[in-house]
Amino acid sequence: MNAPGELIDGRFELIERLGSGGMGTVWRARDTVLHREVALKAVRSDASASEAVRERVLREARALARISHSHVVTVHHIVDAEPHPWIVMELVPGISLQDRLALGPLTPLEAARIGRQVLSALRAAHAAGIQHRDVKPANVLLRPAGSPGAAAAVLTDFGIAALQGSTSLTATGELIGSPEYMAPERVRGRDDDPASDLWSLGLVLYVGVEGVSPMRRPTTLATLAAVLDEPVPPPVRSGPLAPVLQALLVRDPAARPDAARLDAMLAQVEAGTAPYWAQPTTTAPPAPEPAPWPVPPVPTRLDSPRPTVPQPPARLPEDRRANRAPLVAAVVAVALAITAATAIALALRDPGGRTADDAKGAGGASGPAASASAIPVSSPAPSPSAPPAPTVTVTAPATENTPADRPAPPPPSGRWIAQLFSEPVESGTSARDVRLARIRQTVPEARYLRSDDYASLRPGYWVVYAEGPFEDGRAALRFCAERGRTTANSCFGRYVSSRAEDSALQCRPPADNPSGRCRRG
Repeated sequence: MNAPGELIDGRFELIERLGSGGMGTVWRARDTVLHREVALKAVRSDASASEAVRERVLREARALARISHSHVVTVHHIVDAEPHPWIVMELVPGISLQDRLALGPLTPLEAARIGRQVLSALRAAHAAGIQHRDVKPANVLLRPAGSPGAAAAVLTDFGIAALQGSTSLTATGELIGSPEYMAPERVRGRDDDPASDLWSLGLVLYVGVEGVSPMRRPTTLATLAAVLDEPVPPPVRSGPLAPVLQALLVRDPAARPDAARLDAMLAQVEAGTAPYWAQPTTTAPPAPEPAPWPVPPVPTRLDSPRPTVPQPPARLPEDRRANRAPLVAAVVAVALAITAATAIALALRDPGGRTADDAKGAGGASGPAASASAIPVSSPAPSPSAPPAPTVTVTAPATENTPADRPAPPPPSGRWIAQLFSEPVESGTSARDVRLARIRQTVPEARYLRSDDYASLRPGYWVVYAEGPFEDGRAALRFCAERGRTTANSCFGRYVSSRAEDSALQCRPPADNPSGRCRRG
């Protein structure tokens, strides 16, 4: 147990304990060589995980040493000593944001200013390939600034930061991070997206202005369950900051604003105006909506004329390419069935040269219509002189993806969809199919597409959606509202196209007063 007056590495004299965090204890200390005060972080000693903890703290030092930024705490030195290492950092005067909030909530303008400073620290870290993973008020230090009442935020405690390409040191079942500030995807074990840090920043701002922690529950498990599934209460005291909070606290990481757009939104709040994802444009008439993606009709009889099917784009998604062989097999099977049906028809001619259809007469009923999985070909009611005609059924071979589940090819000119959820591709097709089945309990027509096929979507996701057709984003929201999906976490209108600039076409609930850009043009 360390105590004031103790000398570390023969150089750093402990003065007082400043606080404890998830990775260790921070002391105020005096550098006896350079005659300055520093912050000295001691890693907690745990015999069962001492090597892993040692590696984490050294990784924190290396991570911080790669960043030189006014809003990121500076690392001066590393002491690799026994029984645990120490990190020597700059001593930031002032208090933490957590201590500041104990005195009362922030105004929206104060929160926006602090949010932009923390965001600039995160952008520097993300550019260096580092994610913080534990953004919370206790890890935001407020350095007194020159102007009265203003403070400069400094982000600290990168102790559980994950460097891109490094090996995870988290033991199985070990919870790393503060549950009430963790992003839902991190709770699920997917934490390689910088958007997760932005969710945490959104919660910090929410707590700062609203004065309550919306995800905190009596137990850790209850808190994690709330993070995963419970709706975030709408902000009531945030004023112009409310749209920012609503944009960030969406469980779909692909739907959150990126860092550059978030900074622009916070700048608007700092200037006293309420931002939007994108202001609806009314000066130009809306562009005409494209026709729905072509879906070829299913013939009801094998002797019906073959419909004209619009040709798809030359580039097909991977799962469509993978299923071309089964489709070819289905076509061959249909051709064989046609040949068999012709032979049967010839065999059924009566001695007078009439076919079964001739004997039935003009008022006879036609055969049954084809279903989605089989195309039955039945002869009509036989004449008295003819034996009963057999029924020929052609069944298409089963494929891994049914037509309803298969992603549609990218439309050449785009269309509006109702986006219901997105699942990272790296989660695998099983996770995607489980999510799709769950959503279909309330939206049976739900399908999925792969976001890589659309420049207007962030790549790397399976997007579960309803395709409408919708004339604009408001129509997509009305569709969702009729099915009880009234929050941005459960549905929003989205325009998918081959143009990256269309990524701003997002229409967010409520349906009667949506925000964002809900029409083209």
